[in-house]
Amino acid sequence: MIIYFLRHASAGEHLLSPKKDEKRALDKEGIEQCGYVGRALAAIEAQVDVIVSSPLKRATQTASLVGNEMGYEGKLQVEAALRPEATFADFRKMLEKYATAESVMVVGHNPNLSQFLGAVISESGCEASVDLKKAAVARVDMRRSSGTLLWCLTPKALRTLYAAAVESSRPKISRK
Repeated sequence: MIIYFLRHASAGEHLLSPKKDEKRALDKEGIEQCGYVGRALAAIEAQVDVIVSSPLKRATQTASLVGNEMGYEGKLQVEAALRPEATFADFRKMLEKYATAESVMVVGHNPNLSQFLGAVISESGCEASVDLKKAAVARVDMRRSSGTLLWCLTPKALRTLYAAAVESSRPKISRK
């Protein structure tokens, strides 16, 4: 199974009220980040069978916007196992639900999403340290209980990747 770990995009400042913070939407920068991320993933022909998101608004928005850019036509799955307070055991149990999928994108929050990523790529069972920036995405190829990190890209790198893909697809005009 391929797992794409995607941290939600920029959503402004953390709110003190937990109820209000759960409803915090992406800001302008976050919406732009989702466009770059989704278009870059589409440009490298990344495909997912299922997108699973935390129920918090900024995560579901990120999942929807990136999924649209990638051409994902499935239903967005929402799982409590991707909430900020979820544990690695919750995450593992959630993955079992989607074990028949070839590729899954999980959209969540730090610090636990980075911790989940670190735990699945560590053979010894300890955590590898991976810092997922907002709107960063990592690809992990899973085999049984551990995975191999193939790449981890920031929104800035994805924007550059997408721009290069667009530039290389433009017809070249020869000037004589």
